[in-house]
Amino acid sequence: MTDRRTELADNLAHVEERISTACAKAGRNRADVTLVVVTKTYPASDVRLLAELGVRHVAENRDQDAAPKAAECSDLPLDWHFVGQLQTNKVRSVVNYADVVQSVDRPKLVTALSKEAVRAGRELGCLIQVALDAESGDNEGQLGRRGGVAPAGVDALADAIAAAEGLRLGGVMTVAPLAGPYAGHPRAAFERLMEISSGLRGNHPAANMVSAGMSADLDDAVAAGATHVRVGTAVLGVRPRLG
Repeated sequence: MTDRRTELADNLAHVEERISTACAKAGRNRADVTLVVVTKTYPASDVRLLAELGVRHVAENRDQDAAPKAAECSDLPLDWHFVGQLQTNKVRSVVNYADVVQSVDRPKLVTALSKEAVRAGRELGCLIQVALDAESGDNEGQLGRRGGVAPAGVDALADAIAAAEGLRLGGVMTVAPLAGPYAGHPRAAFERLMEISSGLRGNHPAANMVSAGMSADLDDAVAAGATHVRVGTAVLGVRPRLG
Protein backbone atom coordinates (compact mmCIF):
# COMPACT_ATOMS: atom_id res chain seq x y z
CA MET A 1 0.00 0.00 0.00
CA THR A 2 2.89 2.34 0.75
CA ASP A 3 4.28 1.70 -2.74
CA ARG A 4 0.87 2.41 -4.28
CA ARG A 5 0.55 5.64 -2.31
CA THR A 6 3.97 6.73 -3.53
CA GLU A 7 3.05 5.85 -7.11
CA LEU A 8 -0.17 7.86 -6.92
CA ALA A 9 1.58 10.80 -5.26
CA ASP A 10 4.23 10.87 -8.00
CA ASN A 11 1.61 10.64 -10.74
CA LEU A 12 -0.49 13.39 -9.17
CA ALA A 13 2.57 15.62 -8.93
CA HIS A 14 3.27 15.10 -12.63
CA VAL A 15 -0.32 15.87 -13.60
CA GLU A 16 -0.28 18.93 -11.35
CA GLU A 17 2.86 20.11 -13.12
CA ARG A 18 1.18 19.68 -16.51
CA ILE A 19 -1.89 21.64 -15.42
CA SER A 20 0.19 24.40 -13.84
CA THR A 21 2.40 24.69 -16.93
CA ALA A 22 -0.63 24.81 -19.25
CA CYS A 23 -2.24 27.48 -17.06
CA ALA A 24 0.93 29.57 -17.08
CA LYS A 25 1.22 29.37 -20.87
CA ALA A 26 -2.42 30.40 -21.24
CA GLY A 27 -2.15 33.21 -18.69
CA ARG A 28 -4.66 31.49 -16.44
CA ASN A 29 -4.81 31.12 -12.67
CA ARG A 30 -4.12 27.53 -11.59
CA ALA A 31 -6.97 27.80 -9.09
CA ASP A 32 -9.41 28.15 -11.99
CA VAL A 33 -8.88 24.54 -13.14
CA THR A 34 -10.29 21.64 -11.12
CA LEU A 35 -8.75 18.18 -11.41
CA VAL A 36 -11.31 15.37 -11.46
CA VAL A 37 -9.63 11.97 -11.09
CA VAL A 38 -11.43 9.23 -13.02
CA THR A 39 -11.31 6.19 -10.74
CA LYS A 40 -13.27 3.75 -12.91
CA THR A 41 -12.06 0.13 -12.67
CA TYR A 42 -9.90 0.98 -9.64
CA PRO A 43 -10.71 -0.11 -6.07
CA ALA A 44 -12.00 1.93 -3.17
CA SER A 45 -8.56 1.61 -1.58
CA ASP A 46 -7.17 3.81 -4.37
CA VAL A 47 -9.93 6.35 -3.80
CA ARG A 48 -8.94 6.49 -0.12
CA LEU A 49 -5.29 7.05 -1.00
CA LEU A 50 -6.24 9.79 -3.43
CA ALA A 51 -8.31 11.49 -0.74
CA GLU A 52 -5.34 11.33 1.62
CA LEU A 53 -3.26 12.99 -1.10
CA GLY A 54 -5.68 15.88 -1.38
CA VAL A 55 -7.94 14.85 -4.27
CA ARG A 56 -11.49 16.15 -3.76
CA HIS A 57 -13.20 15.27 -7.05
CA VAL A 58 -13.49 11.73 -8.43
CA ALA A 59 -15.42 10.38 -11.41
CA GLU A 60 -17.00 7.09 -12.41
CA ASN A 61 -18.74 5.95 -15.58
CA ARG A 62 -20.52 2.70 -14.62
CA ASP A 63 -23.11 2.67 -11.87
CA GLN A 64 -22.59 -1.01 -11.04
CA ASP A 65 -18.98 -0.20 -10.11
CA ALA A 66 -19.54 3.28 -8.73
CA ALA A 67 -22.42 2.67 -6.32
CA PRO A 68 -20.63 0.21 -3.99
CA LYS A 69 -17.38 2.19 -4.22
CA ALA A 70 -19.10 5.44 -3.29
CA ALA A 71 -20.86 3.71 -0.39
CA GLU A 72 -17.56 2.33 0.88
CA CYS A 73 -16.02 5.81 0.68
CA SER A 74 -19.00 7.76 2.00
CA ASP A 75 -16.96 9.03 4.96
CA LEU A 76 -14.50 10.85 2.69
CA PRO A 77 -14.78 14.57 1.74
CA LEU A 78 -15.29 13.88 -1.96
CA ASP A 79 -17.47 15.17 -4.77
CA TRP A 80 -18.53 12.32 -7.06
CA HIS A 81 -18.98 12.98 -10.76
CA PHE A 82 -20.81 10.56 -13.05
CA VAL A 83 -19.30 10.82 -16.54
CA GLY A 84 -20.63 7.80 -18.45
CA GLN A 85 -23.63 7.38 -20.70
CA LEU A 86 -26.51 7.05 -18.25
CA GLN A 87 -29.57 4.86 -18.79
CA THR A 88 -32.74 5.94 -17.06
CA ASN A 89 -33.01 2.66 -15.12
CA LYS A 90 -29.75 3.57 -13.33
CA VAL A 91 -30.77 7.11 -12.42
CA ARG A 92 -32.17 6.35 -8.96
CA SER A 93 -28.93 4.68 -7.91
CA VAL A 94 -26.70 7.38 -9.40
CA VAL A 95 -28.62 10.21 -7.74
CA ASN A 96 -27.93 8.63 -4.35
CA TYR A 97 -24.18 9.31 -4.55
CA ALA A 98 -23.35 11.60 -7.48
CA ASP A 99 -22.93 15.31 -6.85
CA VAL A 100 -22.62 16.06 -10.57
CA VAL A 101 -23.80 14.18 -13.66
CA GLN A 102 -21.58 15.36 -16.51
CA SER A 103 -23.27 13.33 -19.25
CA VAL A 104 -26.80 14.73 -19.57
CA ASP A 105 -27.74 14.43 -23.24
CA ARG A 106 -31.52 14.11 -23.67
CA PRO A 107 -34.80 15.41 -22.21
CA LYS A 108 -35.90 11.98 -20.98
CA LEU A 109 -32.81 11.81 -18.79
CA VAL A 110 -33.51 15.30 -17.41
CA THR A 111 -37.00 14.20 -16.38
CA ALA A 112 -35.70 11.06 -14.68
CA LEU A 113 -32.90 12.89 -12.85
CA SER A 114 -35.29 15.56 -11.62
CA LYS A 115 -37.76 13.00 -10.29
CA GLU A 116 -35.09 11.10 -8.38
CA ALA A 117 -33.30 14.21 -7.10
CA VAL A 118 -36.59 15.45 -5.62
CA ARG A 119 -37.29 12.04 -4.14
CA ALA A 120 -33.83 11.98 -2.52
CA GLY A 121 -34.08 15.58 -1.34
CA ARG A 122 -30.90 16.50 -3.21
CA GLU A 123 -29.78 19.15 -5.68
CA LEU A 124 -27.84 17.56 -8.50
CA GLY A 125 -25.39 19.44 -10.69
CA CYS A 126 -25.82 18.69 -14.39
CA LEU A 127 -23.50 19.26 -17.34
CA ILE A 128 -24.70 18.93 -20.90
CA GLN A 129 -22.55 16.49 -22.82
CA VAL A 130 -21.93 18.01 -26.24
CA ALA A 131 -21.25 15.68 -29.17
CA LEU A 132 -18.85 17.45 -31.50
CA ASP A 133 -19.06 14.56 -33.96
CA ALA A 134 -22.71 15.53 -34.45
CA GLU A 135 -21.95 19.18 -35.19
CA SER A 136 -24.72 19.61 -37.72
CA GLY A 137 -27.24 17.40 -35.94
CA ASP A 138 -28.44 16.15 -39.33
CA ASN A 139 -28.23 12.68 -40.87
CA GLU A 140 -26.33 11.13 -37.96
CA GLY A 141 -29.14 12.12 -35.61
CA GLN A 142 -28.86 14.21 -32.48
CA LEU A 143 -26.59 11.88 -30.51
CA GLY A 144 -22.88 11.49 -31.06
CA ARG A 145 -21.02 8.19 -31.18
CA ARG A 146 -19.70 8.69 -27.65
CA GLY A 147 -22.97 10.07 -26.36
CA GLY A 148 -23.94 13.68 -26.12
CA VAL A 149 -26.29 16.07 -27.85
CA ALA A 150 -25.46 17.93 -31.05
CA PRO A 151 -24.55 21.60 -30.51
CA ALA A 152 -27.86 22.64 -32.08
CA GLY A 153 -29.70 20.91 -29.23
CA VAL A 154 -27.78 22.48 -26.34
CA ASP A 155 -30.00 25.49 -25.71
CA ALA A 156 -33.24 23.52 -25.47
CA LEU A 157 -31.68 20.95 -23.18
CA ALA A 158 -30.21 23.71 -21.01
CA ASP A 159 -33.62 25.31 -20.61
CA ALA A 160 -35.10 21.95 -19.61
CA ILE A 161 -32.45 21.39 -16.94
CA ALA A 162 -32.74 24.93 -15.60
CA ALA A 163 -36.51 24.50 -15.25
CA ALA A 164 -36.33 21.07 -13.63
CA GLU A 165 -36.82 20.78 -9.88
CA GLY A 166 -33.84 19.34 -8.02
CA LEU A 167 -31.36 20.03 -10.82
CA ARG A 168 -28.76 22.77 -11.24
CA LEU A 169 -27.41 23.58 -14.70
CA GLY A 170 -23.63 23.61 -14.28
CA GLY A 171 -22.35 23.95 -17.83
CA VAL A 172 -21.04 21.73 -20.62
CA MET A 173 -18.81 18.72 -21.14
CA THR A 174 -17.28 17.02 -24.14
CA VAL A 175 -14.98 14.15 -25.08
CA ALA A 176 -12.55 14.79 -27.93
CA PRO A 177 -14.37 13.21 -30.89
CA LEU A 178 -13.11 10.23 -32.87
CA ALA A 179 -15.02 11.20 -36.01
CA GLY A 180 -16.11 14.33 -37.83
CA PRO A 181 -14.24 17.59 -38.43
CA TYR A 182 -12.62 17.68 -34.98
CA ALA A 183 -11.25 14.13 -34.99
CA GLY A 184 -7.55 14.32 -34.17
CA HIS A 185 -7.83 18.02 -33.34
CA PRO A 186 -8.61 18.22 -29.61
CA ARG A 187 -7.57 21.87 -29.24
CA ALA A 188 -10.03 22.92 -31.94
CA ALA A 189 -12.72 20.73 -30.40
CA PHE A 190 -12.25 22.29 -26.99
CA GLU A 191 -12.24 25.79 -28.46
CA ARG A 192 -15.57 24.95 -30.12
CA LEU A 193 -16.89 23.80 -26.74
CA MET A 194 -15.83 27.15 -25.25
CA GLU A 195 -17.86 28.93 -27.95
CA ILE A 196 -20.87 26.81 -27.04
CA SER A 197 -20.30 27.56 -23.35
CA SER A 198 -20.16 31.28 -24.05
CA GLY A 199 -23.46 31.12 -25.91
CA LEU A 200 -25.04 29.11 -23.13
CA ARG A 201 -24.00 31.63 -20.50
CA GLY A 202 -25.89 34.32 -22.37
CA ASN A 203 -29.13 32.84 -21.03
CA HIS A 204 -27.71 30.94 -18.04
CA PRO A 205 -24.87 33.03 -16.55
CA ALA A 206 -24.18 30.63 -13.68
CA ALA A 207 -23.58 27.67 -16.03
CA ASN A 208 -19.84 28.33 -16.20
CA MET A 209 -18.36 24.83 -15.86
CA VAL A 210 -16.52 23.53 -18.93
CA SER A 211 -15.37 19.93 -18.51
CA ALA A 212 -12.93 18.87 -21.21
CA GLY A 213 -9.66 17.04 -21.57
CA MET A 214 -8.35 13.74 -20.32
CA SER A 215 -4.88 12.28 -19.77
CA ALA A 216 -3.75 12.66 -23.38
CA ASP A 217 -5.16 16.11 -24.12
CA LEU A 218 -5.62 17.95 -20.82
CA ASP A 219 -3.01 20.53 -21.88
CA ASP A 220 -5.11 21.46 -24.92
CA ALA A 221 -8.23 21.67 -22.75
CA VAL A 222 -6.59 24.04 -20.27
CA ALA A 223 -5.26 26.17 -23.13
CA ALA A 224 -8.77 26.41 -24.57
CA GLY A 225 -10.26 27.47 -21.23
CA ALA A 226 -11.62 24.32 -19.57
CA THR A 227 -12.54 24.69 -15.90
CA HIS A 228 -12.45 20.94 -15.19
CA VAL A 229 -10.18 18.21 -16.57
CA ARG A 230 -10.98 14.50 -16.18
CA VAL A 231 -7.79 12.50 -15.71
CA GLY A 232 -7.59 8.75 -15.16
CA THR A 233 -4.63 6.90 -16.65
CA ALA A 234 -2.08 9.64 -15.96
CA VAL A 235 -2.90 9.39 -12.24
CA LEU A 236 -3.86 5.76 -11.70
CA GLY A 237 -1.91 3.99 -14.42
CA VAL A 238 -3.01 1.77 -17.30
CA ARG A 239 -6.44 0.40 -16.53
CA PRO A 240 -6.98 -3.32 -16.00
CA ARG A 241 -9.28 -4.93 -18.53
CA LEU A 242 -12.91 -5.12 -17.53
CA GLY A 243 -14.20 -8.64 -17.33
